[in-house]
Amino acid sequence: MNQKTTILVVDDDMAHRTMLKALVSGWGYEIIEADDGSTAIEAVKERLFDLIIMDIRMVRISGIEALTQIKALNSAIPVIIMTAYSSVETAVKALREGAYDYLTKPLDFDKLKITIERAMEHIQLKVENRLLKESLGHYLNRQNIIGKSAGMKYLLETVARVAPSEASVIIYGESGTGKELIAGALHYNSHRNKGPFVKINCAAITETLLESELFGHEKGAFTGADRRKEGRFVQAHHGTLFLDEVSEMPLTMQAKLLRVLQEREVVRVGGEKVVSVDVRVLAATNKDLMEMIEKGVFREDLYYRLNVVNLHIPPLKDRADDIPLLAEHFLEIFKVRNNREIKGFSPSAMENLMHSEWPGNVRELMNTIERGVILARSEYLDIEDFQMTPKFIDEVVHAPISAENGVTEEILPLEEVERQSILKTLDFTQGNKSEAARKLGITRKTLLKKLKNYGVA
Repeated sequence: MNQKTTILVVDDDMAHRTMLKALVSGWGYEIIEADDGSTAIEAVKERLFDLIIMDIRMVRISGIEALTQIKALNSAIPVIIMTAYSSVETAVKALREGAYDYLTKPLDFDKLKITIERAMEHIQLKVENRLLKESLGHYLNRQNIIGKSAGMKYLLETVARVAPSEASVIIYGESGTGKELIAGALHYNSHRNKGPFVKINCAAITETLLESELFGHEKGAFTGADRRKEGRFVQAHHGTLFLDEVSEMPLTMQAKLLRVLQEREVVRVGGEKVVSVDVRVLAATNKDLMEMIEKGVFREDLYYRLNVVNLHIPPLKDRADDIPLLAEHFLEIFKVRNNREIKGFSPSAMENLMHSEWPGNVRELMNTIERGVILARSEYLDIEDFQMTPKFIDEVVHAPISAENGVTEEILPLEEVERQSILKTLDFTQGNKSEAARKLGITRKTLLKKLKNYGVA
């Protein structure tokens, strides 16, 4: 922990303030005290604080009013609000004014410590996001490649070394991992960056049309060819050609592609004129090409022609450390695009994002954040805004049920699913009914009514 991390504790109750100072300073933080909201505002004007912990009810200036003025002075400071009045309305108002989170008195010290640590991590993530973009240079800024995990750092360092070369590259990665972005990074950081970056998806075009798309055709070469057309190789002259899903290319086309790569010249379909081309070729696939070679569906000589260098993009499930950075990045994009005033993620929402499997990888995460921004009901995105089931509830709903003949998946009645979800959420929040209601997206009154029906006090 950084010993210079400074926290401003604001409370007009001197005994409570003194207790907080002793407790929090014992965790390694430097504590500055303020006895009122107005004193806190003046303190923020005079120096920088990493975090503010502030009571909501004070005599001269309330915590809500002080929060509004502090955020106007420095919107980056996370503010944790304390209240003895655990109404949802008060909490929502505090969050609407920019509070990072709220805690009810008497304070749960373990929860306070966790909330402080999360607030510090939130600020650090924003700093890391900015520094990452600056330090990794031009191609990250242009191609929106975000990542601080070990796998992504290694990948990006390799991209930086390979980009200036003329080497052909195969980019491996699951669907949605960003293979096209990596190809773009290779192009924009090469000496070909002033030339065209031409892309073609080999899986999206039939074999007959693929030859025409790659090499071009003469007028009258086939039905519908009413004019001469230049192919992608000619379009990419002095630039880069990106062959996405190259594994889907038919064997006959693979042979023709190999010839072009070897001779650096193309002949249009229906023509005889040889056209020289100066093109760097990048390819991408989500399949194992060596396995395809063994099955006889991919040419070994083409593989070695393309595979001078290979890059592997890790799936999102293997780079959970990158999810907060990516989520913050997509949030900034989509809140501007959709004209929404969204300030961030609730702790439970971010926790669920980090523990999801993401079979669709970064593309799925991006779509989820966009959907959350569009459906958001407050200034902080929560689980229900993403239309996702919280991980801890999902485990209850899909838990395998033991049976005499083995393990089966039992479909539970809706009322039972609701009951188990509520009880599990209450257990997750350690009995905090307000927090449980917030995670479930219902009012505390509704939660209490349901618990009474279950016979739970």
